[in-house]
Amino acid sequence: MIREVILTSQSTQGHVHIAPMGIHVNGDERLLMPFRPSTTLDNVLATGQAVMNYSDDVRIFAGCLTGRRDWPVLATEVIIGHRLANALSHAELEVVHYEDDPVRPKIHCRVVHEATHAPYQGFNRAQFAVLEAAILISRLHMLPPEKLESELAYLRIGLDKTAGPNEREAWNWLMEKVEAFREGSS
Repeated sequence: MIREVILTSQSTQGHVHIAPMGIHVNGDERLLMPFRPSTTLDNVLATGQAVMNYSDDVRIFAGCLTGRRDWPVLATEVIIGHRLANALSHAELEVVHYEDDPVRPKIHCRVVHEATHAPYQGFNRAQFAVLEAAILISRLHMLPPEKLESELAYLRIGLDKTAGPNEREAWNWLMEKVEAFREGSS
């Protein structure tokens, strides 16, 4: 199973990096598979630690893909690192095994601490649409234009029906990124 989360990692100099990532969950194992090049990869390999942040604020997912990475963080409880201040819950991870790969290495982790900070109320269709659009936007250079257009048109239906201000803001950030990509491809 893959969980879409915000991963926080920290450099050896203490700089926090915030990035959306699909984390593979298999029992007690958490598998990180960042594409190279990756600040997340560099940080996790250097420190042996990371934090999975469960958040329903889709602006963070969209923001990280559009250059908006300045989100409030708090110190973690067990590992040396940071978690999102508005995370509903978080899991602190420690690396147990690493498999190198020139494109997408595998970092096997175990959870050393978990905490819940607020109740999860569920996603509405607009939040789902923003998450799916964010995944598409992270792969703009790999998708045929017609696939991108059809997927975004479908996702827009749920957004139009259920979005609040946060979801509309996140969607607009993503659409600005798509427009900039289109202009650069022409």
